[in-house]
Amino acid sequence: MHLHLGSGRTALLFMLVAFVVTFTVTRLIVRLIRSGRGPFGNVAVGEVHVHHLVPGIFLLLVSGVIEFLAVPHGLFRDCVAAAFGVGAALTLDEFALWLHLSDVYWAAEGRKSVDAVVGVAALGGIGLLVSNPFARQPGEGTWFFFTFILLNCLLSVVSALKGRIFLGVAGVLLPFFALWGAVRLGYPGSPWFRRFYGEDSAKRARAERRASRRRLSERFKALVGGLPERR
Repeated sequence: MHLHLGSGRTALLFMLVAFVVTFTVTRLIVRLIRSGRGPFGNVAVGEVHVHHLVPGIFLLLVSGVIEFLAVPHGLFRDCVAAAFGVGAALTLDEFALWLHLSDVYWAAEGRKSVDAVVGVAALGGIGLLVSNPFARQPGEGTWFFFTFILLNCLLSVVSALKGRIFLGVAGVLLPFFALWGAVRLGYPGSPWFRRFYGEDSAKRARAERRASRRRLSERFKALVGGLPERR
């Protein structure tokens, strides 16, 4: 049994499904542990708490070595891709920990893990849906092709500088995202915000007002990641 998507996209599908399922199950388990329900508990070796990014890193290493050395094909390759997806989910679910070098899983800073996982899952989904953005179309002129690629990359960079990292990265695959991120206001604290929005500028005030109204994303993060601990 093999899905007819082409070997590369089939592997990406297995990787993406394994990534999303692993993250969902992991979040469910850690929330049960936090609430004291269910048969689960923290994994420890002696007095050392073993975070789930540890097996995640090992899975990434092992699946990466197999991919490079064994060069698997067919179902074996799909299984290796799924193992890589599992490892990536376990590791990125604690992205905030290796970003801050501190156990901030249940702190407000821990929401960065949800941002990372959602962003990677969305990029994987986009990768399944779109074709190679760097492939020239039949009859497309050389100058037009390279001008389009350059402009798209420039818009992606502007999006990233405005603090819209997901739109910048996704814009490499779907130019609309890069354009949308480039024309929107920069997030407070982003390089674009600091460089181009003066202290008394109207854009600075508008950007800060919009940032203060980001309620829907916060509710989503609370639903997925749980409420942060009060300090």
